[in-house]
Amino acid sequence: MSSPKRQIAMVMDLNKCIGCQTCTIACKRLWTRDEGMDYMWWNCVNTMPGRGTPRDWETMGGGFTAGDARPSRIPTRGDFGDAWEFNHEEVFFGGKGSSAHLQIKGEQPDWGPNWDEDQGAGEYPNAYYFYLPRICNHCTHPACLEACPRKAIEKREEDGIVLLNEDRCRGYRFCMEACPYKKLYFNETRKISQKCIFCFPRVEKGVAPACARQCPGRVRFVGYRDDQNGPIWKLVDKYRVAIPLHPEFGTEPNVFYVPPMSPPRFDENGEIDESRPRIPDEYLVSLFGPRALEALGTIKSEVAKVRGGGKSELLDLLIAYEWKSMFGGFDRDPATIEWTKG
Repeated sequence: MSSPKRQIAMVMDLNKCIGCQTCTIACKRLWTRDEGMDYMWWNCVNTMPGRGTPRDWETMGGGFTAGDARPSRIPTRGDFGDAWEFNHEEVFFGGKGSSAHLQIKGEQPDWGPNWDEDQGAGEYPNAYYFYLPRICNHCTHPACLEACPRKAIEKREEDGIVLLNEDRCRGYRFCMEACPYKKLYFNETRKISQKCIFCFPRVEKGVAPACARQCPGRVRFVGYRDDQNGPIWKLVDKYRVAIPLHPEFGTEPNVFYVPPMSPPRFDENGEIDESRPRIPDEYLVSLFGPRALEALGTIKSEVAKVRGGGKSELLDLLIAYEWKSMFGGFDRDPATIEWTKG
């Protein structure tokens, strides 16, 4: 596989995500409304700690160890969780008044994309959780691409976006098995795999992906990895506060995260206890590797500098006073474009 000329990437600041799922719906409305895609959430937002989407994906395997493919398994439809069907007709048009209540029709589910939403971990008053938005990582070393015997998956030369050619796919699902992040789906109607496309038709027109553009919390930064005037290079390479999820999976993701800072703990007397963080360091390290603590140390240092009267380019960047500063030039208004269906 040849290296792309440039690599587009995304950074998500987990300190600003409020779990509103606007990104999820923005993606759903654009890309996964066709037949066979009802259970697909190319963008999902899970509560952490949690079992995630698909259920227990972090322990399913895939990716590489020292360059060798790791054993894995294909997530089942039940692991993802089916789209639930509700009795809307009965409630809204059945003429039953207040005697009819909204409920799931048919067999009751035992899992769904946000089944453990807002549960988290820890004990009162030191319980904790945070939100983890996820899309395809458009990896530098994509396991899905290497696993496909049909060569249906390619990494675009111009921007490094990983795409799946649906005309070449025969639905073998080796890609689903190989991806350690389990961000590919199988369309049982069309018998093909499908995945996030990083909104490439928008990117080609200078528009940021819908999940980023619609985010009310200004969580997501977009741009090229090598653009030293853009937000990605500054967050990933200059300040090193944005790091990949599960770097040990060996695929070199191009989606990065600013790890969450902990709220203060309380001791047995109800006093603030600053001796240790509420979100355990070892948990963040298990997600983002040892660089998570380095990144948090850098942010805390910059916060202290500003509180002392200084200025911080890093904090100004993370706060994102002006939304266009987040998109590395992909800030064109999509309403000004005449979109045509190819």
